[in-house]
Amino acid sequence: MTGKELVLMDHDGGIDDFLSLALLLAMDHADVLGVVVTPADCYIQPAVSVTRKLMDMMGKSNIPVAESTVRGLNPFPREWRQSTFVIDHFPVLNDRMTIETPLAAEAGQTFMARRLAEAPEPVTLLVTGPLTTVAAALEIAPEVERNIKRIVWMGGALNVPGNVDPLSEPGQDGSAEWNVYWDPPAAYQIWQTGIPLVLCPLDITNHVPVTSEFIYRLGRQRQHPVSEVASLCYALVMKQSGYYFWDVLTTAYLGRPDLYTTCDWETAIIPAGISQGRTKVQPGGRIITALDTVNTTAFYDYILQQWMR
Repeated sequence: MTGKELVLMDHDGGIDDFLSLALLLAMDHADVLGVVVTPADCYIQPAVSVTRKLMDMMGKSNIPVAESTVRGLNPFPREWRQSTFVIDHFPVLNDRMTIETPLAAEAGQTFMARRLAEAPEPVTLLVTGPLTTVAAALEIAPEVERNIKRIVWMGGALNVPGNVDPLSEPGQDGSAEWNVYWDPPAAYQIWQTGIPLVLCPLDITNHVPVTSEFIYRLGRQRQHPVSEVASLCYALVMKQSGYYFWDVLTTAYLGRPDLYTTCDWETAIIPAGISQGRTKVQPGGRIITALDTVNTTAFYDYILQQWMR
């Protein structure tokens, strides 16, 4: 027993996933048992490579990484996933000739099931991608459900539209958020469990954008390697309209829950049809806790401080 919160992270290789990992690794109160990379918003080989290089850079080479082999039903857009190749070539991540952070020989879903089974106390699962790997781990070892303290997840759109564009995804009505839409049946499966769920939905992330002012502030502390990685990552997406702190906002809740207010909702996941992937507020449905508001100024200050490493 370390007195720290045991955390197992499952991310899917997007820009905000890597920066969420950096934020988590900077938290003194968190004991990270491992990191799983799910092949969703990424190409898996460079995503695993970036993950391990970042952990080396932050002096966390003792934490194992595992590559999940699950597959979703609705692939993320290719242009989103290509950023992993660019980040893997950042000079700041390639000072070393070799990577020391170990890569597990077993698939990520098997690794997750094993680490949960071996944990001395219940574990917080921080999930910043789809829930598919978690669902697969529970299929491998259903008994590990009792070892999950809670799932803190970036996912869902409760009372706002989703971010899946029906113009590019024919047959979808625009109500789904992408982490649910990648594999609606997996999210539906998790909703049938008794695991406490804390969601960071689009309802709150829509109010916390990545701004030019924030990136300029971050760039001014680029003498710190993590800040350099983060500022380069965000510079890549400024050509896009509407980039938000999706996964980073989710992760910051583990470090500074005092910055947030929450609200409980009765909900259901729509697993199929034109609304597949919708996280619906439904009386009598599964009760989840959603992050509702955040002190945005304090949040920006917090992550800038944490990335000063």
